[in-house]
Amino acid sequence: MPADTFGAAYARFMRSSYFSPDDRPAVGFIDTDELAYVAMRAHEVHDFWHTLLGLPTNLIGETALKVIELRQMHLPMCLLSVIEGTARFSEKQTKLFYQHYFHWAVPAGMQCTDLICVYYEQHFHEGLEDVCTKLKIVPAPAVS
Repeated sequence: MPADTFGAAYARFMRSSYFSPDDRPAVGFIDTDELAYVAMRAHEVHDFWHTLLGLPTNLIGETALKVIELRQMHLPMCLLSVIEGTARFSEKQTKLFYQHYFHWAVPAGMQCTDLICVYYEQHFHEGLEDVCTKLKIVPAPAVS
C-alpha cells in the first residue's frame, strides 16, 4: 500500500503505538444487539480517528479526541472523559490543551461529517489528505 494512503498511515499509527485492532476489549453491559454493535464500532473506529485527526495517544490527545466525540455524538460519557482528562492535566498541559487543542476540537467536531457512520475500511487505498477532505476533517494543529 503506498505510504501516503490512509491505510498506510493507519498501519504506521498502530505500529508506532504498539496497538492491534484485535486487542480492543469486548463491549459489555449493553441491552440490545443494535446498541452493542454501535458501541463496538465506536471502539473500532477510535484509532482511525487518531490517524485522520493527527492526535497522539497521550492524555492531551485522548482528551482532545473526546471533545471531537462529544461534538459528534453528544454522549455524556464523552463529557465526563473531557472533565476527567482535564482534571489530570499538569499546569503546562492545561495551557497547551486550551491554547491549541480545545479551540481547534470544538469547531472541528462540528464541521466534519458524522464520523461514526463512515465505513473507513473502504478508504484504506485512498490518500490520507483526500480522505480528510472528503470527510471535512481538519487535522489537529501541529504543536511542538
